[in-house]
Amino acid sequence: MAFAAPLERLIELLRRLPGIGAKSAQRLAFHVLKMSPEEARALAAAVVDVKETIRLCGTCFNITDTDPCLICADTARDRSGLCVVEEPHNLVAIERSGSFRGLYHVLHGSIAPLRGLGPDDLKIAPLLERLRDGSVKEVILATNPNVEGEATALYIARKLKSSGVRVTRIAFGLPVGGDIEYADEVTMARSLENRRDL
Repeated sequence: MAFAAPLERLIELLRRLPGIGAKSAQRLAFHVLKMSPEEARALAAAVVDVKETIRLCGTCFNITDTDPCLICADTARDRSGLCVVEEPHNLVAIERSGSFRGLYHVLHGSIAPLRGLGPDDLKIAPLLERLRDGSVKEVILATNPNVEGEATALYIARKLKSSGVRVTRIAFGLPVGGDIEYADEVTMARSLENRRDL
């Protein structure tokens, strides 16, 4: 079914967003149609504002509207611990847990030769530079538990081997509240490998 040209354009633009298929784009477009003109203008202004004001922190490469970002500027954070993540949304997930009070470094990807991404395409060189002053005592590698994330973690660990900095990797295993019978083999193996004394 053909829609009016402005609506077709909105649907097509919404479809370009990750995870939004044709039906979802259509639902969102019709939702926008039901919005008041003020709400629609506010949505459009928020999209433009994000594109014009958000940039990367010059220290950790997190997304921010200030430089340094709020985390890097927070003097109450433990500057001896540095958590390395692939993407800004990974940092948000760790922050939500409330269990890490150190600083971060965002790589903006992972080593993925099949997609043409090597170490030089990531923020690894600035990470190594950050560690030169000796204030960081531990680097926690919190890359994703997939082939690319593992390759990235191993690459960084090798680069840091002679630095004297403690390099650790986040543990992987069963989720809290999960059932062992539903765990896949890799998750179960990781859970056993990462077991702790009680």
